Parts: sequence; structure tokens; C-alpha cells
Amino acid sequence: MKKSRSVLMIATASITAVMLAGCSGGGGAEGGDSGGGSGGGSDEKVTVAFVPKLQGVPYFEAMNAGAQRAAEELGNIEWLYQGPTTADAAAQADVVRSFIQQQVDVLIVAPNDPDSLAPLLKEAQDAGIHVGTSDTDAPNSVREVFVNQATAEGIAKQVIDSLAKAMGEAGEYAIVSCGETAENLNSWIDAEKAYQSEAYPDMTLVEVGFSGEDPAANAQMATDFMNANPNLTGLVGQCTTSAVGVAQAVRDAGAIGKVFSVGVGTPQSMLPYLEDKSSSASILWDVEEFGYLTAWAGLQLGLGNSFEATNNVSKKLPSVEYVEADKMLILGPALEITVDNAGDFDY
Repeated sequence: MKKSRSVLMIATASITAVMLAGCSGGGGAEGGDSGGGSGGGSDEKVTVAFVPKLQGVPYFEAMNAGAQRAAEELGNIEWLYQGPTTADAAAQADVVRSFIQQQVDVLIVAPNDPDSLAPLLKEAQDAGIHVGTSDTDAPNSVREVFVNQATAEGIAKQVIDSLAKAMGEAGEYAIVSCGETAENLNSWIDAEKAYQSEAYPDMTLVEVGFSGEDPAANAQMATDFMNANPNLTGLVGQCTTSAVGVAQAVRDAGAIGKVFSVGVGTPQSMLPYLEDKSSSASILWDVEEFGYLTAWAGLQLGLGNSFEATNNVSKKLPSVEYVEADKMLILGPALEITVDNAGDFDY
């Protein structure tokens, strides 16, 4: 494994990485034991760098917290976390280049724009760095694994079922998404369209828009959709910022009980809207465990371990599925976050 040169690079580069060295011993063979998954049995640390779409939002900070815990428990991960401060592909590319220059062992990215990222992943691979994606994919790249939250079909079913229940399985609805090039969001939208058309034919999708990662811009788009479509009774916030945005728009319009929103949102950010019913449900997964899985996957790449069909990652993740044909690890099914269970999460 390459020695990390992050300390030198931090002194000379404008982008700094948050570095967390693990402190406990590694586990056994691939798949791990009941005490916390595979540490690979090596004392040498694997430097795993993760570049989120956007740093500072609750979702990716929760992922980072879970990955930090993995580094502590598994013991031979040096976890680096740095992302752009705006959800911009060019800014994200700058961070990726910095990690390539640092010669990290493993580079995992949640791409804002998968097509523009693909050449950089190839550049990293050519430099001897293992590459992967997490949260959102770059399927037409050289990535060695995609760490996925849940299948697009599973997320779509949860979103549409929750919205249909709130809307009475009929009426017009709109989708407010974030980045127009985000592969995961677009795959969810495609799956939602297909599932809604089949399962709820009396519902009609009238608008799909992209307003970036700013909740105020998301709320404004939702407001515009309501104004342009007076019969609108449903809104989907397709990402964690637009989930907040569409609920805020319903609240601001005084439309609670008339327009129903659901979103892919983090529990604590959605709790006030779930409590006043400006949001009917939030669809998500355990984000901290997703971060743990991402760090674990990076460790396996760095150690040269293969993934099994079912992987015992930790006590909380004893049977993570790996789809070899897609080179994809799947955390598990999506969850519905409601006012009753949102308090179970601290992010």
C-alpha cells in the first residue's frame, strides 16, 4: 500500500482533509466476525478518501460520522473526508484531484456529474489508486464498486406508496429534484414514474424540476409548481434538501391538509414538518450505517479482498448483499421516517 502523503499536501494545498486514524485491532477474514467485520489482519492502514457531493449538509455529515466509527472499530483505515462547499461538479473535481495528488490508497466519490467524473476516476486508477462510488454512481466509469443505499425500485416504491396514501391514490403531483446530472436521483425519478403509472393510474405527474441543493430554491420551485398547477395535491422532494424545501413551501402556502409532500430527507431536519403535517413521510435509510459500509468497502478494495454474495460487515450489518454483475453493494431496503420514529436518529 502507498504511504499517505496527506500531511504534506495539507500544508501546501487549499483543500484540507479530515483525517481520522483508527485505534482498535483488525478482524479476521473477509466477511468479518461478529465483533465488527473485516479488518484484514494487517497492521498497515489503508488510506480511504471520500468525496461527497456537498460537505456540511446533515446527510453527508452523518455518513462521515458512520465512517469515522468504522475507522475506529476496524482499526486499519485512515479515513479522509472532504467535499465541495457547493454542489458543483467542477468544485468536486478539484477535491478529487487533490486526493489523487496525495496518492491515497482508495478514492470513493458521490458524483455530482458522473460523466465528467469518469475521466478523473480513470486518472486515479492509472495512478494506482482503487476507485469506487457511494450514494450515487458513475456507471460508465472504471469504478470497482458502487456502494448503494437501496435499489432505485425500492426507494421509488416507498416514495410513491407514501405519497399515494396521503393523496388518496388520486390527483396531480410534482417532483422537485436537486442536481440535474445526479445519477441516483434520476434513476429514482425514472423508477417512480414507472411504478406510479402501474400502481396508481389515477395519479398524474405534471412537473419535474431541478433546483440544486439550496432548500430556499427548492421551496421556491415547489411554490411555483403549486401556483402553476392549482389542482396540485402532491409534492415529492427528491433529495434531502428538497425534501425540506417542498415541506416548507406547503407550510408557507397555508396548504397543510390540501397539498401533501413526501421526501427523501434526514430525520431531524424533517421532524418539524412531520409534526405539523406539512410533510406526510420521509423516505431514507440508516445514513450512519451507510457511511460505515462505505468505509468498510474502501478497506476491502485497499486490501485486495473480494466481496462475497452476502457480507458480514458488522453486528448491525450482518448480511450486506453484493450484486457481482453490477459491482454493487446494497445497504438494504429503504425506511419510512415518520413522526413516531424520527427521534430514533440523531441526524
